[in-house]
Amino acid sequence: MFSSKKSVPAPAASGPAINLSEVPAGLVSVTKSAAVSLEKSGLTGQRAAVYLVLDHSGSMVPFYQDGSVQRLAEQALGLSANLDDDGVVPLVYFGSYVEHLTDVELSSHQGAVSRSHGAVHWGSTNYAAAINYVVEAHGAAGAPALVIFQTDGEPDSREQVETALRSASEWPLFFAFVGFGPERNMRFLKKLDNLKGRQVDNASFFHAADPHSVSDAALYDGITHEYAGWLAAASAAGIVR
Repeated sequence: MFSSKKSVPAPAASGPAINLSEVPAGLVSVTKSAAVSLEKSGLTGQRAAVYLVLDHSGSMVPFYQDGSVQRLAEQALGLSANLDDDGVVPLVYFGSYVEHLTDVELSSHQGAVSRSHGAVHWGSTNYAAAINYVVEAHGAAGAPALVIFQTDGEPDSREQVETALRSASEWPLFFAFVGFGPERNMRFLKKLDNLKGRQVDNASFFHAADPHSVSDAALYDGITHEYAGWLAAASAAGIVR
């Protein structure tokens, strides 16, 4: 949890990165809902890349089949439309290893997950590989990134994940962990939210036990509620430029 009283940097603009008139009709509602959550945290006008990292372990099959993962991809786009003007969210799958085969785009968001994940190997839950991949992909950019990191269970190696997250705290990346499934599988994600030994607190946790029962507003509040504190701390530390 953040206790920083520092202020977030001055916003780059006064509103969303992409005008609502350019957002597909099916995404207007989630884009508006994301804007409300960002405003609550004083983040209106801020700019950041948005990544979506998805668990592709065997236990995730039901969440792919019932549309929960596709819905999260669309929610990530709604957030991105407020933060990033390219209308693109890199879609990163992880199981035993990481696969980045495609992106989710405003122009072709429908069915993006079903079109891509069939070519992805089912595996275990190598969080560390996924964290390290995003660091490699974005870390040197200097501009902030909000990484929505979804999983439904424990990682292959807790020690490797903790090491990866501590190392990632030196880069302009905030990891918003989103847990699908029962409470008993969320213990480690809760620990990551309060992990010691990081340069700044670079993670949050939101439990979406039944993703379809969680409103867009609740999910966005859960994703963004600690991001403002991280942005202020990371800016003060020179991590975000």
